[in-house]
Amino acid sequence: MENLKAYIESGVLELYVLGDLSPEETLQVEEMASQNPEVRDEIAAIEQAMEQYAMQNAVEPSADVETRLFEKLGLSEVEENVNVQPKPIYAEEPRIIRLDGSDAKVRTLRYALVACIALLVVSTAALFITYNKLNAAHDQIASLNLDKQKFAGVVSKLEFENQGLDNMAAMADSKEWATIRMAGQAFSPTSKMKVYWNKKDKSVLINYVAMDLPKTDAEHEYQLWALVNGKPVSLGVFGKTDSTNNEALLKMQTIQEAQAFAVTLEPMGGSVNPTMDKLTVMGGV
Repeated sequence: MENLKAYIESGVLELYVLGDLSPEETLQVEEMASQNPEVRDEIAAIEQAMEQYAMQNAVEPSADVETRLFEKLGLSEVEENVNVQPKPIYAEEPRIIRLDGSDAKVRTLRYALVACIALLVVSTAALFITYNKLNAAHDQIASLNLDKQKFAGVVSKLEFENQGLDNMAAMADSKEWATIRMAGQAFSPTSKMKVYWNKKDKSVLINYVAMDLPKTDAEHEYQLWALVNGKPVSLGVFGKTDSTNNEALLKMQTIQEAQAFAVTLEPMGGSVNPTMDKLTVMGGV
């Protein structure tokens, strides 16, 4: 039921009514509607709402539209009849009898032509206005969907950061964890990062929330090192800091002892030895 509610509130049904879905997506909506009365009711409600919106905001065209239309169509000879409503011919009215009886028929046909063209103009104007209103409604729906996606992204980011803060608070209260604060080096003086080292099981964690490193390109990633008796030992690689991770804390390789931790920028997959001119952050235990 929750998934169905989320599906209805996703905005896909509004796009279906507007005809803005691909054939595959349209087929999916129709399958959902055939299986769920709630989806059918929602589609009917959306169609009714859009129809009411279009009728309430319809604008009647100006009086000179017909005159301009006749001029464009080259019908200036019937201009005197444009703004005159043709009177209905009742059976009791006398027939016009002339030597050229075709003249009365021509005038009657002119009246009918004027009425048809006027109706066409009004209908075209109404359709044009309705189309513009539907486009405006479509833009509003698209904007609302975009705002919903942005809001969901903000909520996800806040949940991500809150998880990291909770984990940091828990580790700060534990005597088993040592927090190593690493400061920026010559390659990136403003960078900073924290590493958590468990003195009991020797596990190592890095915290994405408390990390401030330059963004990497597609050909490089960061590599964590532990300095053990003066020699660097690789603890694994990790991605750029703006990536979305499933966990705020990332577990690296364990290390039994270490005098310091450092991070360097390396080619994808890491390096056997650290690239010292790409030393980004470093901190002692």
